[in-house]
Amino acid sequence: MIDEVQQLLDQYLTWLRDKTSLREMKECVEITTPYLDRHNDYLQIYAKRHEGGFVLTDDGYVIEDLERSGCKLDSPRRRKLLDITLNGFGITLKWPALEVFARRDNFALRKHNLVQAMLAVNDLFYLATPMVASLFYEDVVAWLDLSEVRYTPKLKFTGSSGYDHLFDFVIPKSRLHPERILRAINRPSRDAAQAMVFAWIDTKQARSSESRAYAVLNDAEHTVSTDVLDALRNYEVRPVLWSHRENVREELAA
Repeated sequence: MIDEVQQLLDQYLTWLRDKTSLREMKECVEITTPYLDRHNDYLQIYAKRHEGGFVLTDDGYVIEDLERSGCKLDSPRRRKLLDITLNGFGITLKWPALEVFARRDNFALRKHNLVQAMLAVNDLFYLATPMVASLFYEDVVAWLDLSEVRYTPKLKFTGSSGYDHLFDFVIPKSRLHPERILRAINRPSRDAAQAMVFAWIDTKQARSSESRAYAVLNDAEHTVSTDVLDALRNYEVRPVLWSHRENVREELAA
């Protein structure tokens, strides 16, 4: 089992390295990653020399793109949720840029955290219809509270690769059920499923052998593809469609 998991991690890291490209610019290096944004464009970050290390930044791309799309982040509750999400990855907000300082010895980790924060912020706040008032994450929180589910929000675990992974909810072990780890995915896509699978594979060895992972998928606006569902199931992540959330109420609340 451990050899199989190690092979999967090695394949992921090889894919990440091979699909990353660099371009030297006047005062920085542009890093094009294999991760896609909601426009199906590759996410890009920039590395600038600073005080013996590097500042990694998205140059304001994620927040400016959201605001151009009508998703304003000017309300107190959205700014608070933004801050909580960024703090979970150790990312600094220098409006509108997301930034982190990296040294040579932690460059890969800081780059990973910045990219994951960009994906998380985009997924958290992007609303298919600008007039929709609620956020999917808040909908999940409200349902868990209504269902009397005991949970700890926004917990970060360090995986065997050394990378950090942020999960939205951790439900502690009970007499009837083991620890349950949840991530709410607003826009279920291949990349989102792949990120969840890697986070779970990378961290599960550090958790109880009985721990379970769940991906709560927003299917309110769009049908979730079978490819996404199969990818999650194949690696022991249970997909939970939002429209079918009552199916897991008892096992989460127990």
